[in-house]
Amino acid sequence: MSRVKFIKCYFLGMCFITSTVLAHDPVFSLGPHVLFKDGIEVHGSVGQSKSGNQQEGEQAFEFKYGLTGDWVAGIELPYKRVEDNNEKFSGVGDLSLSTKYRFWRKDTLAEQESAAVLLKVKLNTSSQLVAPDAVDTLIGLTYGFESLKWYRWASVRYRYNGGINQGNNNIERGNKTFVDLVVGYRPVLNGYRDPDMVYMVELNGELSQRNKVNDVSVRNSGGNQLFLSPGFMWTLRNMAIKGGIQLPVYSNLNGEQQKSDYRFKLSIEWHI
Repeated sequence: MSRVKFIKCYFLGMCFITSTVLAHDPVFSLGPHVLFKDGIEVHGSVGQSKSGNQQEGEQAFEFKYGLTGDWVAGIELPYKRVEDNNEKFSGVGDLSLSTKYRFWRKDTLAEQESAAVLLKVKLNTSSQLVAPDAVDTLIGLTYGFESLKWYRWASVRYRYNGGINQGNNNIERGNKTFVDLVVGYRPVLNGYRDPDMVYMVELNGELSQRNKVNDVSVRNSGGNQLFLSPGFMWTLRNMAIKGGIQLPVYSNLNGEQQKSDYRFKLSIEWHI
């Protein structure tokens, strides 16, 4: 076998080996990853965030099922802890239902590009003390590029926040737009049976509209934030551990609001 043919076979083999194991999404943003038909993903995560005097922790369990090779459905249930000015609340959060469809995929030598759309609905199943008493809907579009060394992701999401009725007040919570850019790098190429590490850097932007009470804008609400988020993805066969921290690099919040100090997330996934 010539050297050129050997290199091509090696690259194709490595691409085939890694594509089924390392096809995961970024830590804080959306990616086009889906499951194979009848595939199962079990996902557990822990997170912590701090904004001034307010701290919030969350543990979440998510189950996903591959309806086809391009279409996946999921259900997620979190447990939240909220501490605000020495007042503490905890309980089961809102149940979420989601579905993602990969509508485009292009495979070339040792590379893959794909794009997908997402729909996620957060139901009103928790106490208002740990989550808003409303139904929220999120739609998203994402693109991903994967090679043996490099990853690139880009996504945009829009979350429609449902309204709240409190007594005689009709509260309209401002909708949010999320824009994300991610780069990942694999420093060492390993085989299927060996551990694998990818390092990532995310740029996460959040644009929030103002809240309204009885059609009057709330001064201390809404605004824009930008986060720089280093993270990692460690995989071994069908298991992956991902983690990262969001650090604010720009904040332009309206009025007097507590700015984000940090957000942390660690998760583990099994593909069955």
